[in-house]
Amino acid sequence: MELIKKCLAECIGTFVLVLFGCGTACAVGCDTLPGYMLTALAFGLVIVAMAYSIGNISGCHINPAVSIAVFVSKKMTFTEFLAYIASQFIGGIAGGAMLLAVFGENIDKNHLGSNVIYNNVWASLIIEIILTFVFVIAILGVTSKKSNGSVAGVVIGLSLTLVHIFGIYFTGTSVNPARSFGPAIFAGGDSFANVWVFIVAPLVGAVLAALLYNFMAKGVCDTEEEEAAEAAAPVKNTARARKPGSKKKRK
Repeated sequence: MELIKKCLAECIGTFVLVLFGCGTACAVGCDTLPGYMLTALAFGLVIVAMAYSIGNISGCHINPAVSIAVFVSKKMTFTEFLAYIASQFIGGIAGGAMLLAVFGENIDKNHLGSNVIYNNVWASLIIEIILTFVFVIAILGVTSKKSNGSVAGVVIGLSLTLVHIFGIYFTGTSVNPARSFGPAIFAGGDSFANVWVFIVAPLVGAVLAALLYNFMAKGVCDTEEEEAAEAAAPVKNTARARKPGSKKKRK
């Protein structure tokens, strides 16, 4: 039952991401600076909103690339990973269907916010791998300490905004296979024919980010956590030895 609730949260979160992120791109376009910036902000703000609403339920991955990075980091089981991926794609497809209902009349112009190939397949693959790498390594870093919990959603949202500001010009910015797949299957044409690029590249970028971050953090972060635990130990021991309300004996 717990996993079902997490999957429901992931499905809803991905649906909202596709609807509001890609929907903003359809509504304002990305051929002007205001539209460009509004689209980037929309994706980032959705992450912030979802992080503080469903983050305590599922961790708010709402992105197969994030889930595979967490799996590679051994922070979720294979069963959970598969369930999360399925839920995210279902949410992405539902979001794409809603976009079709709202913006379908202009589908030849807006392509439902689906991604595009920049120059050639290889260039698009490399760009998306880099964008996803930066996004995922930011997530792994900010979520590595519980003390960052209060600001993690904002940092992740701003990170997604950042990669969109840079990447929209090239590919429309995917960094999320579910976000790309949902609109593409309804847009059809080149959007669907090229969607594999925006599935493969984010997954590769995420795995690279997880492997590199785990390598860099191993020993360094462990040492910091051990030192923090040792520093807190005397305080904890004193608290246990001295019960509330207890008084020292006078000589």
